[in-house]
Amino acid sequence: MIDTRLILASKSKARHAMLTAAGVAVEAVAPNVDEDALKDGLKSEGVTARNLADALAEAKAVRLSQRIGTGMVLGADQVLTLEDGTMFDKPTDSADAIAHLKLLSGRKHKLFSAAVIAEQGIPVWRHIDSATLSVRLLSDSFIEQYVESEWANIRHCVGCYEIEGRGAQLFSAITGSQFTIMGLPLLHLLDYLRIRGILPS
Repeated sequence: MIDTRLILASKSKARHAMLTAAGVAVEAVAPNVDEDALKDGLKSEGVTARNLADALAEAKAVRLSQRIGTGMVLGADQVLTLEDGTMFDKPTDSADAIAHLKLLSGRKHKLFSAAVIAEQGIPVWRHIDSATLSVRLLSDSFIEQYVESEWANIRHCVGCYEIEGRGAQLFSAITGSQFTIMGLPLLHLLDYLRIRGILPS
């Protein structure tokens, strides 16, 4: 009998909540991937933001799938890049978050959200989606107050915002799916789960 459990290779509460809210039964397990080392290596090779998100998502899915051997393992990752190619990581502390937001202020950036499903250590499905976000001109006082009040929520967020919360105040325009901005190309994933018979069609 084929094991069709869906296992999220992440402890991301946001991704788990997104899947659960959409009616997907999922369990979360840490993939134990050294993301920083992998990211640094890929960046040194000149990989694009899109391919970086894809490679990180695949590494998580494949590593956990190899470890547990059964089920469908979903890996996901997100990369933020400015128009000049500068990539952003998650903030290290609140001062770093303030610096990030000052750099994003008045500029456009792009988010790439990648998802990969692996079975028995082999990738069987992937999708990379993107969204473009225009940040309005932010005053220093707004940024500082925003980070102070939201730090607990944004400390694990690339870009230092949650679009579903107060982070919406940062933007003048957005093109793309809110799910993608939140870190998962959810509609494409749901379509694949229907194809596999895990969700009703």
